[in-house]
Amino acid sequence: MKKTFSLLFSLFITLVVSAQPANYYNSANGLSGNQLKMALHNIIKGHTAISYSATADAFWSTDNKGNGIVWDMYSDKPNGTPPYTYHIGQDQCGNYDSEGDCYNREHSWPQSWFNDQSTPRCDLHHLFPTDGFVNNKRANYAYGEVRSASWTSRNGSKLGTCKTSGFSGTVFEPIDEYKGDFARALMYMSVRYYTEDSGWSTSDMTNKSEIKPWAMQMLLRWHEQDPVSQKEINRNNAIYNQYQRNRNPFIDHPEYARMIWDPTWNVVGEETAKVSIYPNPVEHGQALHLSGCNTIDAITIFDLCGRTVLTATIDAADAVVALPDDLSRGCYFVKLMCNGTAVKYEKLLVK
Repeated sequence: MKKTFSLLFSLFITLVVSAQPANYYNSANGLSGNQLKMALHNIIKGHTAISYSATADAFWSTDNKGNGIVWDMYSDKPNGTPPYTYHIGQDQCGNYDSEGDCYNREHSWPQSWFNDQSTPRCDLHHLFPTDGFVNNKRANYAYGEVRSASWTSRNGSKLGTCKTSGFSGTVFEPIDEYKGDFARALMYMSVRYYTEDSGWSTSDMTNKSEIKPWAMQMLLRWHEQDPVSQKEINRNNAIYNQYQRNRNPFIDHPEYARMIWDPTWNVVGEETAKVSIYPNPVEHGQALHLSGCNTIDAITIFDLCGRTVLTATIDAADAVVALPDDLSRGCYFVKLMCNGTAVKYEKLLVK
């Protein structure tokens, strides 16, 4: 694959300064596919494991919404009022009969998938505080997109039959605002325990530490449609600095996901022009800068469903392109015509 990747470069930039240690990812530079996966595994493996009882106390640092309120992604309503809230340490389950009674610990990669092994059981990067009743409803079902809901939580999380291509069984679907969080947690687990999954089980979504293709394609989409948030950056820093001394690479470097599981996603086409497209991510109100060819002839931007959202003729070596005012937050493809030839498909992240 090396000749295919000779002109790859990082297209995603961490959205907010993540305070990752200098040189932490140096050994992953220039790699892709399984080589990158192994390099990241070697960087984050052998973390400092804490006890299971200590994980509950860790929520004070990792999942504190403020004033000791639990940041529960199964009940939270971003930009709205949650149906209920919990206080860290005070409202832990115990017994529960219905939603809103108490919170406990959700293993986003269910314990049965790794046969209750102690290290992944206590790994904070995939462990979250959630409502006990909703957690029980999710059980060990795969994450997916629900066609027909048999049950819906008070924040809109769903249980039901899957509509995601490749699987038709029962799945649990979190709300859109947290799909990326869960996608990156599962990607972390797949890389952290790569080659260390002896004794792990299979599931509808996984084969030991490998994520099945139908699920990975969905998680890549969730990862891009719900980009890294400040919540995740703060959580990643807390886990690294205070507890485990390892990081979630897909929070620090979102581009690693496609580079591992979809390694032809940003391959340069017929020419070997080093085209620069920046800033990436781009914010509403910012213009897109293009350079690197003798002549850039045209640009086309289209969404993940293939719908064109912008096309422009340029005829210049350097250009500034204004994006549509109504362009939604998310991930888009960029295609350039350079010196009369299509030279690059690129991912653009709009904040």
